[in-house]
Amino acid sequence: MTDLPAIAIVGASGRMGQMLIKTVLESDACTLAGVTERTGHDWVGRDLGACMGGGDLGIVVSDDPLEVFAKAQAVIEFTSPAATVAHAALCAQARAVHVVGTTGMTDADMDKLRAAARHAPIVQAGNMSLGVNLLVQLTKKVAAALDEDFDIEVIEAHHHHKVDAPSGTALMLGEAAAEGRGVALADVRDSGRDGITGARKRGDIGFTAIRGGDIVGEHDVLFAAAGERIVLRHLATDRSIFARGAIKAALWGQDKGPGLYNMLDVLGLSED
Repeated sequence: MTDLPAIAIVGASGRMGQMLIKTVLESDACTLAGVTERTGHDWVGRDLGACMGGGDLGIVVSDDPLEVFAKAQAVIEFTSPAATVAHAALCAQARAVHVVGTTGMTDADMDKLRAAARHAPIVQAGNMSLGVNLLVQLTKKVAAALDEDFDIEVIEAHHHHKVDAPSGTALMLGEAAAEGRGVALADVRDSGRDGITGARKRGDIGFTAIRGGDIVGEHDVLFAAAGERIVLRHLATDRSIFARGAIKAALWGQDKGPGLYNMLDVLGLSED
């Protein structure tokens, strides 16, 4: 028996799922409560260790999230918005900390997370790394210091399997830049340029998405004016940085009350 927090991982077969599992198993601060996969997946009902190409771990991959969540103090997932919203309600029922690294969440999805967060802590962020969250703060401060003579462009690159664009991290950076300037991102967002688009509108915040190969994640925030440019950059070379950040969030949330938190809260960088 152990008193360490038990963490459940959703989406065990995915790249992030497997990275999260390995990181939890290697940690001396938490244990693995269980893992889930969607109904019909060929991992369901099999030993997790064998599925991952190793020896048996004594943990069977389940397609019953509520059963697994009931044994956990925290649940981590990097899945799809629809699955995340459904799991948020189950985590709230189990009173487990829900760590959400899922990207592509709509305003309606976020409203459902806020509803679930009235009953249990949820830590939601488009990126779980320390470096990116520092970049978010820097972006906000630089945007606040520069006027609209500086055009802002968020440039992101990811592997060719990524299904959403701009990335969740790019949107975090865009929101930070907009907040620094005292405007709403929805009012100044400029993305998806193609063809004869006309001149760039003063004050807009642009987005450029690159997809290719096995790029883990690269984000630049470009501030460009006549005669000078400022570039803030973060390069991720190992997906484990996101797993470590997610586990840090799961542990941080153990003594927190219900509410919707983010990685700035976890890292003590929140200005609220």
